[in-house]
Amino acid sequence: MASPNVKQPNVIVFFTDQQRWDTTGVHGNPMGLTPYFDRMAQNGTDVHHSFTCQPVCGPARSCLQSGMYATESGCYRNGIPLPQDLKTLAHHFGDAGYQTGYIGKWHLADEEPVPAEKRGGYDYWLAANILEFSSDSYNAVVYNNDNQPVKLPGYRVDALTDAAIRYIDDHKENPFFLFLSHLEPHHQNYLDDYPAPTGYRENYLSNYTPPDLAALGGTSHQHLPGYYGMVKRLDEAFGRLLDSLRSLDLLDNTVILFTSDHGCHFKTRGNEYKRTCHDSSIRVPTAFQGPGFDGGGRIKELISLIDLPPTLLDAAGIKVPEEMQGKSILPLLNGKKSEWPKEVFMQMSETQLARSIRTHRWKYSVKAKDKDPIAESCSDVYYEDALYDLQADPYELTNLIGFESHQEVANGLKQRLINKMVEVGEQKPRIISAASVQSGQRKVSLNELSGDYIHY
Repeated sequence: MASPNVKQPNVIVFFTDQQRWDTTGVHGNPMGLTPYFDRMAQNGTDVHHSFTCQPVCGPARSCLQSGMYATESGCYRNGIPLPQDLKTLAHHFGDAGYQTGYIGKWHLADEEPVPAEKRGGYDYWLAANILEFSSDSYNAVVYNNDNQPVKLPGYRVDALTDAAIRYIDDHKENPFFLFLSHLEPHHQNYLDDYPAPTGYRENYLSNYTPPDLAALGGTSHQHLPGYYGMVKRLDEAFGRLLDSLRSLDLLDNTVILFTSDHGCHFKTRGNEYKRTCHDSSIRVPTAFQGPGFDGGGRIKELISLIDLPPTLLDAAGIKVPEEMQGKSILPLLNGKKSEWPKEVFMQMSETQLARSIRTHRWKYSVKAKDKDPIAESCSDVYYEDALYDLQADPYELTNLIGFESHQEVANGLKQRLINKMVEVGEQKPRIISAASVQSGQRKVSLNELSGDYIHY
């Protein structure tokens, strides 16, 4: 329950799908795509080093709704419904007296439309399980509480945002928790394309290309203009949402989280868009504003998606349940930084059964070669697969796994990864070292072995 004698803030999650961190101005994108997000990050709290813990839609969403890693909830791949006995953010906010609403993409059920018992406890429902299948960019079809189809007018981003603004206006008298889950800038599956609003794609032809995409290509030359157009419209919609709160005198008492489920590597790391350990797949834009976050500045610690559910509850004065596996970031804003983890942990599924950790300096990843990543969630044996030096190689273009010069680094990271896997509830695995590779002139000095170089 919420603490007594404390005015409960409203809480809104503005959730995008497949948005890279470097689409934003605060992360160096020069194209002016995200002025509203950038202003929020600058005036509120910029979670500058923010990472998903599972770079695929359904599992990431299960982590955000439950506060538990995907292997703990059982939702380790797409198509596995959220267990009905699992308490979600909606349950926790509802128990604390909040009205709860969900609008947009769910992707945590196994049928469409989603029956009431598979909606994670949300009171108000205007959503689709797999929005990219039920709708198109100018044909936004979702389902209401009675599971009747509702076609919302406008470009899909605008249609869902308009619905969220109506919800806010209708529920403004009492505290509410609203989860607005967009599909954009995810690709439209049947087209394998990124359909921006009419006229937007043309604005971003031959524009800035992040260095990893410039080096590796993938589908970025075909898809980046449309992707950027989607990001621009999302930011404009976010601005309209903020304006609605301001006009209703709710802005100062509303906690707002902007984040995404994973990034997009545009088929540079495999024949799809995510599900790898690379920052292009796992790093996302994240910022907070509202009570407890305004003027919070830039958080330099590594923050995982698994830390966001306890943060939202903590910000609302609701006790964080013991089963949640992340940590609220609010203590970081109050100077309590000594006990914060020095790494984030990722689980990968579907195209590979893999595990990875990322420090400020290093990325280390392993995969199970003999397991079916669709049928199995864990393995007892993994093989070293990747090691990147993010100081020298921030776009992860040179894989150092097996290099003789980096063996001590790999061994240290191996143990840290094993410890993390056990900590989150997995069995202690055996990790097979990669074949040795001659390093030439490469070497690592002793003071670099800790892996705690701060790459800001």
